[in-house]
Amino acid sequence: MQQLDLGASLRASHLADPSSIPDILLRAAGRLDATDVVVYLVDFGQTTLEPVPDRSAHADVSHSEEVAASMAGRAFTDQQVTTAERPDGVRVWVPIVEGSDRTGVLALTVAAVDEEVVRGCEELGLLAGNLIATHARSTDVYNLYRRRHALSLAASMQWDLLPPLVLKTDRLSVACLLEPAYEVGGDCFDYALNDADFNIAVIDAMGHGVAAALIAALTVGSYRHDRREARSLEYIHASLDAAMASHFPEAFATGQVAQVDVDTGVMTWTNAGHPCPLLLRDGQVIRQLECQPSLPWGLGALDERSVATATESLEPGDAVLFFTDGVVEAALPGGGRFGVDRLADLAGQHASKELQPEEIVRLLVRAVIEHQDHGLADDATIVLMQWDGPTPPT
Repeated sequence: MQQLDLGASLRASHLADPSSIPDILLRAAGRLDATDVVVYLVDFGQTTLEPVPDRSAHADVSHSEEVAASMAGRAFTDQQVTTAERPDGVRVWVPIVEGSDRTGVLALTVAAVDEEVVRGCEELGLLAGNLIATHARSTDVYNLYRRRHALSLAASMQWDLLPPLVLKTDRLSVACLLEPAYEVGGDCFDYALNDADFNIAVIDAMGHGVAAALIAALTVGSYRHDRREARSLEYIHASLDAAMASHFPEAFATGQVAQVDVDTGVMTWTNAGHPCPLLLRDGQVIRQLECQPSLPWGLGALDERSVATATESLEPGDAVLFFTDGVVEAALPGGGRFGVDRLADLAGQHASKELQPEEIVRLLVRAVIEHQDHGLADDATIVLMQWDGPTPPT
């Protein structure tokens, strides 16, 4: 077995067809004497891993792998190398991570595993994530292979609007998910980490379908514009209200905008008629945060001087769970709602197991879907932000 030559793979990708990344990975895996190399990408609903075939057809990739019931799914959820002995060698599954966002699994077969082989497989998974992230914006291939079925027009608009579902640093992590993944129209979120300032917005646009997606595009655009201009939260909040009133006078949106100082853990936030987030500490929800709400954006005729803010001093390890009303109001006809209490109980249970934020969010969203018998009547979005404390001195 030879050492991986990551530089050679990067050079090969420089002028490559953006859809040829599986072929580049196949050639790189040859240095590990690996065979049957398969790239799996997680679908938009985070339930299955969809295979992306290499064009030389060296591997049988005719089937998907379930996240909840497969070795590939275990590597995806645990974000660790998983192996299984087979007659032709050892099958290895390694996470594919694009930045911080877990987006798939790389599977390959090697003759035997030792520490060096495992490290080489992990590096190949990291290479796959970086190459796909770099080239995904110039081809539709990777987007198409993430679809179990067709996205609605509104959902397609929404997914193109969103930031990565996961961000992780040594001081802060955020994980986000929204459903129904293939029909979502009104819910959206956005975030950015700028030096010591982490900014986040959660927005629920009135209505469904394309009309709601257009409102979402306006609100996210307004939020990003003012955030990049280093405006205050009060200004951003009032500007969102003005944008809605100007362009969609018959509609409205609820939501929250927040900023966290990642050096101190101080979170400041505003609330536009939206369900208040939950505060998790030591593996349990300790309370629901409160902020004096304004009317929803588009209804308030707000001045930034009239926008109320709330402040919360987070402790290292604290997490804040934002959610839209489609989460707590999910219910079957004649049945009870999912409710804030149920959400808090489940969030505490998963947090107490020290699961990663992205896995907590995935499990919570699946619980909401199952509660409504897989037929959500409204968009359901969950965003979990965890502050791990200031950067330790080096």
